[in-house]
Amino acid sequence: MPLNFTIKTPENFSFEHTLLSHGWYDLPPFDRSGSTKLGLVLRRGKAGKSLDVNVRGSANGIKVSVDADNVDREGVIRDVRHIFRLDEEFNGFYDAIEKCNAVRWAAEVKAGRLLRGPNVFEDLVKTLCTTNCSWALTRIMVKNLVDELGDTTASGRKAFPTAQAMASADESFYREKIRSGYRAPYFVELAERVSSGELDPEQWLESELSTTDLKKAIKKVKGIGDYAADNLLKLLGRYDCLALDSWVRGGFYKKHNKGRKCSDKKIEKHYKNFGEWRGLAIWCDMTEDWFFGEGRRNDK
Repeated sequence: MPLNFTIKTPENFSFEHTLLSHGWYDLPPFDRSGSTKLGLVLRRGKAGKSLDVNVRGSANGIKVSVDADNVDREGVIRDVRHIFRLDEEFNGFYDAIEKCNAVRWAAEVKAGRLLRGPNVFEDLVKTLCTTNCSWALTRIMVKNLVDELGDTTASGRKAFPTAQAMASADESFYREKIRSGYRAPYFVELAERVSSGELDPEQWLESELSTTDLKKAIKKVKGIGDYAADNLLKLLGRYDCLALDSWVRGGFYKKHNKGRKCSDKKIEKHYKNFGEWRGLAIWCDMTEDWFFGEGRRNDK
C-alpha cells in the first residue's frame, strides 16, 4: 500500500523557490516535474533498499508519497527535511535584506533555501562534477554515475551510488564509463576514504570549526578548490563565502557595474553589509532573473 503523508513547512518556506534555487534539481536521481513536484530515490526501504519517493509542494506543506511497504517513515521525513532545509533558520537572512535594502525579492517570495541531496557525500561528489567543465558535462557525469553504480528501485529508477559502490570501480572505469577525465583518480580516492571511514563528510554539517577552517578541511579532498568548497559550504549552511566564478562575476558586472569588469574587492564591498549571509545574498541577486526576467530590478 502506498504511504502518503504531509510534512509541515516553516512559514517562510517556498517549495518552488527551493526546488529551482540552483541546478541540483537537474541532476539525477532527482526527477523534476515543473516547479511543484520532485521525484527522489531514498534508501529508506527494508535493509536500506532504495525507494521511489515523490514530493509535491502544497499550501499545507510538502506532500510525500512512497509506493512501497516496509518504509522507514521517519527516515524519509529526515531526508525530505534535509533536502529542503526545513530545519534551517533564515530569519537572519531576511533581517539582513531589510537592513541592506537589497535582494528584497528573496524575502517577498520566501526564497533563500538551496536544494541539496539527502547526504553530504552525494553533494560532494556532484560538486566535484561541476569543476572546470560545462553544465552539460556535469549532467553526463552524474547521470553515468547513477546509471552505472546506483542500486535499482522497484520501478527501475537508480539511486545515487554509495561510497562503497564507487570504491569498487577503478580509474579506467571512471575515465571510460563515467567520462570523468582528470577527476577519475579523485573519485577513487574520495570513495575509498569515505568507505573506509577515514573521511566522514556528514560530520561537516555539525562541525564547530570556523568557516575558514572548515573550508580548509573540505579542500583536502582532491579536486575541490576554493570555488567548489565555497559552494559546498552553502549546502552545509555556511553563507559567508561569495563563491566567485566567471558566471557570477559576469552577472555582477552586468547588473551593478554597467557591464564593465571590476575587481573582486568591489564585489565584496557591495555585499559586505550582509555579513555572514553575503554568499547567499549574492546568489539570490544573481539568480533573480531566473524567476522574474531581466525587466525587474527591485534592489536599487
